[in-house]
Amino acid sequence: MKNRDSSILYLVLGVYALMVNWYYNHNLILLLISYIFWPLYLIYELLTGNLSHGMWKEIPLSYFK
Repeated sequence: MKNRDSSILYLVLGVYALMVNWYYNHNLILLLISYIFWPLYLIYELLTGNLSHGMWKEIPLSYFK
C-alpha cells in the first residue's frame, strides 16, 4: 500500500511540473524535457523564485478558470 501512495504523489508532482512549465514556456520540446526530468525542474523553479509569492497555487488555478 505504501508504494501506491508514493506513486500517486509522484504522478501529481509530475503533472504539476508540466503545468508550471507550460505556464511559463509554451514550448513542446521544453515540456518533454521537463516531463523526463521533472524533479530537477521543480527544484530549479523553487530556487529561481518562480513559485514564490503565491504562484505555486496561482498556476494550477489558471488552468481551471
